[in-house]
Amino acid sequence: MKATIQDRVNTLEEAIKRVLYIQQQTQIEIQELKQEMEEFKNEMRAFKDEMKLFKDEMVEYKNWGKGMIKSLEKTIQEMKKKWGELSNRLGTLVEDIFAPSISMCIQKHFGIRPDVVDKNKEVEKEGDNLEIDILALNREKKKAFVVEVKAKPDKKEYIEDFEEKISKLNYFLPELTGYEIIPIYAAVDMKKKTIELLTKKRIYGLVVKGDILEIVNFKELQ
Repeated sequence: MKATIQDRVNTLEEAIKRVLYIQQQTQIEIQELKQEMEEFKNEMRAFKDEMKLFKDEMVEYKNWGKGMIKSLEKTIQEMKKKWGELSNRLGTLVEDIFAPSISMCIQKHFGIRPDVVDKNKEVEKEGDNLEIDILALNREKKKAFVVEVKAKPDKKEYIEDFEEKISKLNYFLPELTGYEIIPIYAAVDMKKKTIELLTKKRIYGLVVKGDILEIVNFKELQ
């Protein structure tokens, strides 16, 4: 009987120990869970802060984009203004510098004086058009001086465009059939390599020297 009671007591003590152990383990797990939950909350706070920072950066980016668009629009307007000024300047070159003196220049270099001088001549034909800055004619000698005026002459494509224009003259101006066509590429000044290219292409280069017009490659083309 005593042994049985003792066994029961032992069993009860063992059960109590197990309960206490389980309780202790449970408390440890609860503490770890609390710690994990706290870390999770901290991570969520950090994530929210990152999202707020991202939203702020997106707002800044949008504002930057709007600023860039305004800046581009302003640049485009400035470029349009500069193109307009360049066009006006080119018109001034033809009207004020080259057209008034072209007859004297031609007489000086070629020994004849034009009896017709057309400036800013434009011809339309079958939906296409041709523009000539200055066309000077000596009808007796049948010579046609075609002058192309450039504000910025040192571009190879400008010279090539002028060559193409010369090739279309008889189509747009059939009355020049039988005329000797003399191409003159004119500017206030131009680089040496531009003059060399003109000489190679048999085109006269005309510049302003002091208060007179001078064909700088005249001797080379004679």
